[in-house]
Amino acid sequence: MTTPRKSPRRTAIRATSAPADRPADDAIWPRVTREVADDLAVDAPARDRAGKAPFDEVARLQEAGLPALLTAPRADRRGADWRAASAVVREISAADSSVGELLAHHYVLSWSSRFFGPAPDTGSVPALDARTAQEHWLLAGGVEPPRTGTDPGLTLTPATGGWILDGRRAFTSGVAVADRLVVGARPGGTGDWLVVLVDPAHPGVFTDPGTERVGQRLSGAGTVTFDHVPIPAEHVLGLLPYDEHAVAPFATLAPLALRLLLVQVGLGIAEGALAEARDVSRAGQAGPVPVPLERDGSSVAGADPVGPGDDPYLLLAYGELATAAHAASAVVERATDALARGLLAGPALGPEERADIAVLVAAAETLTGRAAVRITTRVLELVDGAEGADAQGGGPGFDRFWRNARALTAPTQPALRLRDIGDHYLNGTHARLTLPA
Repeated sequence: MTTPRKSPRRTAIRATSAPADRPADDAIWPRVTREVADDLAVDAPARDRAGKAPFDEVARLQEAGLPALLTAPRADRRGADWRAASAVVREISAADSSVGELLAHHYVLSWSSRFFGPAPDTGSVPALDARTAQEHWLLAGGVEPPRTGTDPGLTLTPATGGWILDGRRAFTSGVAVADRLVVGARPGGTGDWLVVLVDPAHPGVFTDPGTERVGQRLSGAGTVTFDHVPIPAEHVLGLLPYDEHAVAPFATLAPLALRLLLVQVGLGIAEGALAEARDVSRAGQAGPVPVPLERDGSSVAGADPVGPGDDPYLLLAYGELATAAHAASAVVERATDALARGLLAGPALGPEERADIAVLVAAAETLTGRAAVRITTRVLELVDGAEGADAQGGGPGFDRFWRNARALTAPTQPALRLRDIGDHYLNGTHARLTLPA
């Protein structure tokens, strides 16, 4: 058994100006995201092979101000919406999906006080939003209860002025490099869960980084042990009722938001793999172009040279893969619009609207997961033997797209999602309002 160890705190250089104060408008954020994505794409294969904790990658995000994208607006700053956050995650993931996953978890966790806390006064800024923007935090963790009954999860014991946190839990993203952890824990003697904010630099917090991963190697995954960590009352962000009937529909958008942002990561993987494969195939046209020959070896009269770009089977392959990516994108966009409307509704969101959103998210998750695996698998075949496509020789490393797609989609259960979609379509049944959804 590996002994948990204290993870090193990030020493990355922060931007001298306040990047979180940049206006979040349609002109600036797409350009900033594109610049970061281009920067990440340059050395993505080398960083994937190295498999180090993503301190440098997080520094690039922080310097660009991307983690503060979804924080609440102020008088001098207009906040971006979930559509913008989805676009950021998707484009970053096309360059480096591990960094995209890390950012996806951060965005959802940054809304924890909105999802699970009391309704804020009109015009006020949720505490977690304000601190995240002010301190330039990167958040990691997870608030959902354990998926198995044998896993006790994290526990809270009442103490003077707050609680004491104990337990051990694995997380899929960010805990190796996070500034703060947002976790769900069970108070002793109750079935409800509290969502709390934890400083990973506390002496009682130990992180064992997940270094032996098939894919998504740079997402900062790991197992965290909490040993008698004090949680002040002001660091309790909200409550997750154990009773399904006591859960507000708006709170159950939290797992749907995370699932949909991870769908954006998967779609980014597919689009990134397809774009890089296209570049390799185009580059293959630079050499001598063969001319069709007769059976006797003579050139076909009047025939045009046939290059890789004229190969009908290659064109067919790219046509099929591009269509699969377009179809997944259309479904994901529809689900993203529905989720954005649900988040805008806030506490007024009803169970019917939440059920419709859940179905669209499940459809996007199923279709995109299959498309990502299919596209990244087929891309490996299309670039096989192409010049510059050998990962061992320092080339593009197309295997990382396939590994990342498999690692990201493996935990999902398409059969269960499809069953829920069919039950809703045929019988009008609502998915249960539980966490995780």
